[in-house]
Parts: sequence; C-alpha cells; structure tokens
Amino acid sequence: MIVRKFPIEHLDPISLLGQNDSNLRQIERAIPVRITLRDGTLTVAGEEDDVMPAATAIGELVQLVERGRVIEEADVATALGQTRRDRDDEHERNGNGNGHGRPSLVEAYEGAPGYTFDRKAVRPRTPTQALYLKALEANDVVFGIGPAGTGKTYLAVAAAVAALRGKKVDRIILVRPAVEAGESLGFLPGDMQEKVDPYLRPMYDALADLMSYDKMRRFLEMGVIEIAPLAFMRGRTLSNAYVILDEAQNTTVRQMKMFLTRMGVNSRAVITGDLTQIDLRNPETSGLVKIQAILGHVPEIKFVYFHPEDVVRHRLVRDIIHAFDSWHARSEADADDGVGTSLDPQSPPAARSGSEEPAESAAEPAGDSGGPAA
Repeated sequence: MIVRKFPIEHLDPISLLGQNDSNLRQIERAIPVRITLRDGTLTVAGEEDDVMPAATAIGELVQLVERGRVIEEADVATALGQTRRDRDDEHERNGNGNGHGRPSLVEAYEGAPGYTFDRKAVRPRTPTQALYLKALEANDVVFGIGPAGTGKTYLAVAAAVAALRGKKVDRIILVRPAVEAGESLGFLPGDMQEKVDPYLRPMYDALADLMSYDKMRRFLEMGVIEIAPLAFMRGRTLSNAYVILDEAQNTTVRQMKMFLTRMGVNSRAVITGDLTQIDLRNPETSGLVKIQAILGHVPEIKFVYFHPEDVVRHRLVRDIIHAFDSWHARSEADADDGVGTSLDPQSPPAARSGSEEPAESAAEPAGDSGGPAA
C-alpha cells in the first residue's frame, strides 16, 4: 500500500471536493482507493496501480481549482477518463506522461470561448467541448461526432446565437433530416410545418434555453432564425448564415453533399451526429460515416470526436453508453443496431475500419457545456 498527499489549504474546499465531498466519493467509486481530508491535506491510499491514476486525476483537478474553476461531476469524470485512457495505451506514451500527447485539463481549457446570453451563460464543461468551441470559432466547417448528451448541438446553437448577436452572420439556419427513430409520424394531422415540428423540437428547445421566448418568436417570424427539414435545402444558396445540420448520422451521402454545397459567401456549417444511433436501414450508408474518409484530410475542415466522458447529462448516461459500447464490441454490432464506422483515432480498433485512413481530427480527450446537451 502506498500513500500520496496533496496540500489544499490554499483552496476553497467546496470548489474541489463538492457538496458533501461528492467529488471524492466519485473517484472512490471508480478506483478502489481511500481518500481522506485532514489538516488541509488530501491523502490517497491504496495499491500502487490504483493510487497512481487517482492521484493523477486529483492533481489535474487541483490545478483547475487553482485557476478559479469550481469542479463539477463532469470534470471528475473527464479527469478519470483521461487517466484511464492514458493507462490503457501506456505503451504508446511519448515521454511526457500523456498518452497520444494529450494536454492537461488546464491546457485544454485555455483559450476556450464562453458566451453570456439573456437567460444563461455557456462555457465548456469538458476539454473536448473546449476544443469544439475553439474549432467553431476558427473554422468554417466543423463536424461534431459523438454520443448523446455531450453538447454537440447545444454548443453549436450557442456559437451560432453568439455569431448572430455579434453581427458576424445575418441569420441562423437549423436543419435536421426527417427520419423516424423506429416509429412513423407520417400519419399525424396538420400542415407540413406541424408534421415536421416533432423532428425539429430539440432545436427549439436549445434556442429557448438561450434567449427569451419573445425574441425567439420574433426572430423566427422575421426569418432571422429558420428551422427546417433537410429536404427543404435543395437548390438554395445560404450566404451570411450559420447553418447547423443536426442528427447527420441519418443523412445519405447524397444528402450530405447537397447540404455542404449549399454554403455561400460568409457562411459557416456545423454538422453533428452520433454514429451509434443511425436510423437508416444500413448504417454504413450514412453520410456521416462516409464523409469522414471523403473530407477527413481537407485542412480547413475539422472533425471533433466526443467520448462518453464528455456526457453532461445524468451520470448514468455515461455508464449506459460505456455498457452499449462494450456490448457492441463483443457482439460485432450488426446493421439492426444502427452503429456505423467511426474514424475517431481514439475509438477502439474494433469500431474503426481497418482499410480507411483516420480523418484528421481536432479531437482530444475529454473532461464544462453549458447546459443540456444534444
């Protein structure tokens, strides 16, 4: 048994430990160590193979608090996930202690933008979210690929609203393919808008979380914000616009090409999707699956891959995603499971195609969003 100690007298204990030491308990649930606080010193005790990753995670969290951050559950999950991945690929370490050259959490958050809106402030809650926001600021085309609950759509909408407010664009266009998740809605009564509204509701929810209802309704009526199914995009040229394609895993390659070629002068496009929730008959025909190889090496197009540690919903969502990932790896998921090939360089080899080159990715490992994630 070994012991590691961290003096924290200079820190606000609640910022590090959480309410009722909840952050420490989260670490203890994940790693079999005993963490105690006495006389301003945190002590981590246990077997060496357990103490080292726990101490590494705590050290990262201490650095964040020293820079004024209040540690949340997502931060702890990210720190643990990062140490877990570092341990798993220890043989690939490059001499600086980080597998794949991953930056520390402090380095990952440095320079990441944050936004303040009428109703709330939005900031990254994991390093991948920070990387994603940086990519949205720096690139005209960004792909956000990863599991549900990681903030892909929510942060893209936040960046779009910020760009509109800053007069960088004249309008926001939010797009989704009208593909049912296992059930048919075509029989619903009403006109076309009423029929497609169920598909587009998550976009309305994200907007309503960032601005007053009156402002959102006025923008929608004026056409400053447009929410439409993907089929309505053909033939259009979208200039001075921030365009977001959500649920892109349910597009075909033809639809993906059609969407991307709508871009006009001074436009930005963000494409988000989850390759484990494809509702097409054959997941490998998904435009989001194919586009990774088609555009992966275009320098000014960035692919950001999210991981379960980036989930900012209920903590059980992370566990559910991990469980499904393990099940798919064991069962070699078939087409009925709706899982397509990911070219994420950090995904398990079984989830990647061995014949395709990985897309040039802006992604780094996970561990603040703001808000509900899509």
